[in-house]
Amino acid sequence: MPTVRTEPDEEEAANLGDILREVRKIEIITRGLVRESVGGEYHSSFKGQGIDFDDLREYQFGDEVRSIDWNTTARLGQTFIKKFVEEREMTVFLAIDVSASGNFGSIKSSKRKLAATIAAVFAFSALQNQDKVGLILFSDAVELYLPPRKGSAHVLRLIREILLWKPKGHGTDPSTALNVLIRNIHRRALVFLVSDFICPDFQRSLRTASVKHDIVAVHIADPVEEALPDVGRVRLQDPETGQQLVVNTSNPVVAHSYREARRRWREDLDQSFRKLGIDKIDLTTDPEASFMPALHAFFKRRENRVH
Repeated sequence: MPTVRTEPDEEEAANLGDILREVRKIEIITRGLVRESVGGEYHSSFKGQGIDFDDLREYQFGDEVRSIDWNTTARLGQTFIKKFVEEREMTVFLAIDVSASGNFGSIKSSKRKLAATIAAVFAFSALQNQDKVGLILFSDAVELYLPPRKGSAHVLRLIREILLWKPKGHGTDPSTALNVLIRNIHRRALVFLVSDFICPDFQRSLRTASVKHDIVAVHIADPVEEALPDVGRVRLQDPETGQQLVVNTSNPVVAHSYREARRRWREDLDQSFRKLGIDKIDLTTDPEASFMPALHAFFKRRENRVH
């Protein structure tokens, strides 16, 4: 199990003021969204892990015989049944990709910042629902593990860590986070797996984890990744491998080939999640495209499934 970090180092502390202001901004925005709509949708969409004993009442015609409390019935000479209520509390994990590609953002917001914002929405929704929230930051290895806890201070720390963390690894491998969940989290958890998913195949660990846990894939992309901008000849560098390539973005053959490759990649990604029955939310860093419609659609699908 990865080591739990407690305090930022000196370099991180120097930037902490800016990070805390960003955390505060995200907190204000996401708390408002949770209060207004998302919190209620979250509550309706996710069931707890079972039922808890609530009270006893006298038996009435039509009640399940299996619900009779025979000890109380024998003691009082009158038939009583047990009442149960749904156990609402869940364990929620935010598994967040902090690889080098997450720092990319062609317009205004980076993929990392959007990941922190959407994670805050889920975390504050869980907090309102009295659920515990844990965090796994991953690159091509697990970077940080924070055990599930409740409380506003804990949620704010999660947001800070997502924004502030300087990963040791550069690549992306979701299986590292999924393997932690498979091996160490024994009770079924709700897992939001947030990444751009530009990575090697991780189907094996995803399949195993999806049997044990309720996984929701959150795909974050940037508009430039969907289609090359027409800006002539440019030198591109892969932030995770450092590999460089000169590309003529004005060449229609190059532009078309890129769009087709990206389209096929997206279709394969969608199919891999769909095959395992995993919900997927598609988000973009484009400031003109709010993430709220995608969230509302997701919660609506889950609510319909529950009811």
